[in-house]
Amino acid sequence: MISKNEAKKILELDVIDILDIIKKINQDRPNKNITYSRNVFLPITHICNNNCGYCTFKQTPEESDYLLMNEKEVKTIIEEGVKYDCTEALFTFGESADKTEPVQEKLKEYNCETMVDYVYKLSKNTLDNYDILPHTNMGIISREDLARLSQVNASMGLMLETTNKHLLKTVAHKDSPGKNPKKRIKYITDAGKENIPFTTGLLIGIGETMDDHIESLFKIREIQDKYQHIQEIIIQNFKPKTGIAMENYPEPPVTELIKLTILAHIMFPDVSIQIPPNLNQKLMSIFTIVGADDIGGISPITKDYVNPDETWPKITELERELNSINFKLEERLPVYKKYINEKYLNENILKKALKLQKRIEIN
Repeated sequence: MISKNEAKKILELDVIDILDIIKKINQDRPNKNITYSRNVFLPITHICNNNCGYCTFKQTPEESDYLLMNEKEVKTIIEEGVKYDCTEALFTFGESADKTEPVQEKLKEYNCETMVDYVYKLSKNTLDNYDILPHTNMGIISREDLARLSQVNASMGLMLETTNKHLLKTVAHKDSPGKNPKKRIKYITDAGKENIPFTTGLLIGIGETMDDHIESLFKIREIQDKYQHIQEIIIQNFKPKTGIAMENYPEPPVTELIKLTILAHIMFPDVSIQIPPNLNQKLMSIFTIVGADDIGGISPITKDYVNPDETWPKITELERELNSINFKLEERLPVYKKYINEKYLNENILKKALKLQKRIEIN
C-alpha cells in the first residue's frame, strides 16, 4: 500500500517518470484481457430527488415521457436483449423517485409501495424467467433494502464520485442531497456488510481537486480492505452537454485521467479499473496501456441514457484497437468471476451465473 504523499507524487509525475511506471505496469500484468459485459440499459424512471449540475438523465414529471417503465416494456427490452446474448439487465433510476407524488400514485397502480418494491419485483421476474442477471443502480437506500435487493440482483453499484463535501455548495451538487459523501460512503460500506458484489468510482472534472481524488481513492481502498466486495472502480470523466447547468465547464485533461488510471491500478491490484468507452472514443488503447482492464457494459440494443449523446463503440472496432497492442477483449458477467460463489450470491443467482459464465467461456 502506498501513502497519500506517494499517491500525490504519481499525480504530479513528468513524462519520463510516467513512461517508466507504464513500462512496469505492463511488465507486471498477469494477463492481457480487457473485459466488458453485454447489457441492456433500462431507465426505469427519470424522476430524481437530486438536481446535479452535470446531469441530463433527470426529468420532471411534467416533461418526462413516462413516470415508470411498466412491466410489459421492461419485458420487451429484456427479451430483445436475450436474443442478442446480453447477460446484464441494468436497472437505473433517479434517486428517491418515490418521494414524488405522481410516482407514488403510479407505484400504487403497479401494486407496490416503494421503488424498492418495484425494482425487487422487476428483478425477480427477470431472474426467474430469463437467462440474464439483474444489476441495479438506484441511489441511496437503506441497508435493509440493500439486503433485500441482493436476493434478486447479481451485483449493484453506486458512484462515490468524490469525498469533497464542499461541492454540496456548488453548482454540481447544491441541489442534490443524495450526493452527500457521508451518505454514499455509508451505502458502499453497507453493501460490503451484505457481501454484495459492487461497482463504484470517481467522477472527474466537477470542481474537485487532486487532493480530493487521492482522498476518494483512499476511502474506497479503506472500505475494500475491510469488506473485499468492490469488483470495479470507474474513472469517469465529466462531459459538458447543452442545456445543463455546467455546460460551459471544461472537460478534464486526458493527462489527468491517465495519471488517475495509473494511480488506481497501483492502489487496487484486487479490483478492475474501468474507463467508459463511449466517453473516451479512440482512447481505449491508451487507457489500457496505463492500467485500465475493463470497459464496463456495452449494449447492442439500448443507448447510454446517462450520456445519451455518447454512442457505444462497436465491439469489433474495440477488438481491432486492442489487438493492435496485443490485448484481447473478453466478455464477462455483471458479477465478476471471483464473486460467483455462495458467499456473495444466493442459490438462484449462483445457479444462473454459473450457467451464463459457462456459456460465455464456450463462446
